[in-house]
Amino acid sequence: MRTPDAAFADIHDFPFASHYCEIRDAGSGTPLRIHYIDEGPRDAPVVLMMHGEPTWCYLYRHMIGPVAAAGFRVIAPDLVGFGKSDKPAAKSDYSYAAHVGWMRQWLVALDLTNITLACQDWGSLVGLRLAAAMPDRFSGVVLSNGGLPEGGPAPRPFAIWRAFSKWSPLFPIGRIIDKGTKRALSDAEIAAYDAPFPEARYKAGARIFPALVPFAGNPAVPDQRAAWQVFEAWDKPFLCAFSNGDPITRGGESRFIGRVPGTAGQPHRTLNGGHFIQEDDPDGFVAAILEVARQGGQE
Repeated sequence: MRTPDAAFADIHDFPFASHYCEIRDAGSGTPLRIHYIDEGPRDAPVVLMMHGEPTWCYLYRHMIGPVAAAGFRVIAPDLVGFGKSDKPAAKSDYSYAAHVGWMRQWLVALDLTNITLACQDWGSLVGLRLAAAMPDRFSGVVLSNGGLPEGGPAPRPFAIWRAFSKWSPLFPIGRIIDKGTKRALSDAEIAAYDAPFPEARYKAGARIFPALVPFAGNPAVPDQRAAWQVFEAWDKPFLCAFSNGDPITRGGESRFIGRVPGTAGQPHRTLNGGHFIQEDDPDGFVAAILEVARQGGQE
């Protein structure tokens, strides 16, 4: 399915041109159109801003402009199933491996290199796997409120969220995002997060994503461990900027600092806000991104 453009007509705080790239599902050959924002000089180093569940690249609207103004090319895609990207209709169409494969095709099609990855939530689950699979294309990582789970039990707050996403008869995405921020979103902002999902049938990806996170028993765990082997030898800049108010990922930086060689000597920081830190502390996240992106530009 494809959300009609009319669904986005009333969004007035997202002044960025839309770009599209068509890929094909490796298994079925089905074409999938991926939407992305592309701002800043085309020949500049790339900052890849990857959103998570259940948001879209609108999440980065306060960050795209400042990073582009600092001289970087900002690319902000919508994951398949979200935003203006195409949306497979059945929950069974979605898997972790499929998402990594789809976004890898997209990244190669755009031939992006010298990338600083800025990621949060599922943006990290997909983005870190891309960096591990194609390390030569990446120059650094800035991670906030996310991770690279490799089995083990799900934290209780996440288990509750996973059950809610599976069983709740209502799944009000804009309100869910509002609950994950420390500041109150406006009605217009909530409506913008609801816009990609004009009917319940568009929400298959948003509903199934929590069940795909690779805690114990998930089939993606071996792939996660293989990715970790790459990061255990990763000596490029890797900066953690987790928030102080996210019950799900608080303290998650401890899984990376020290284990990833590139975290040594980096100015890791704590941002002020909830899970969706792009809404609560965009300036702090931008500062962390520029710290790493400028290191990459010196290499």
